[in-house]
Amino acid sequence: MDYPLLNAFLTIMWVFLWVLWFMLLFRVFGDIFRDDSLSGWGKAGWSVFCVVLPFLGCFVYLIARGRGMGEREMRRARRNEQEFQAYVREAAGTGGGTPTPTGHVEELSKLAGLHDHGDITDAEYEQAKEKVLAG
Repeated sequence: MDYPLLNAFLTIMWVFLWVLWFMLLFRVFGDIFRDDSLSGWGKAGWSVFCVVLPFLGCFVYLIARGRGMGEREMRRARRNEQEFQAYVREAAGTGGGTPTPTGHVEELSKLAGLHDHGDITDAEYEQAKEKVLAG
């Protein structure tokens, strides 16, 4: 055994630091290219800066635009969550094709509300109810 334990720990530390560095580098480049408020020239400038002088470029980017990175990520996550929720509501509702039992319940409750307020007659209510239950 010519490889002492301390050297093994140092090797593991260096591997960890390289992985950490590449994660940071990908995160910075991802933020550069996903930021819609940054112009094409700005994206090109930051990219060249981070490629030519990677350590300095990434650290300057984090200092200059680091706070905005978190805010942009939160907005992107909220937008994705809203789109997902809208998709789930559309898929679970009656707008996407065949009505579901939940859609029947909602339509029947709307009809009952209209009937109770006197907006539709008894005959119209019965006809609409039959149509909902048949469909």
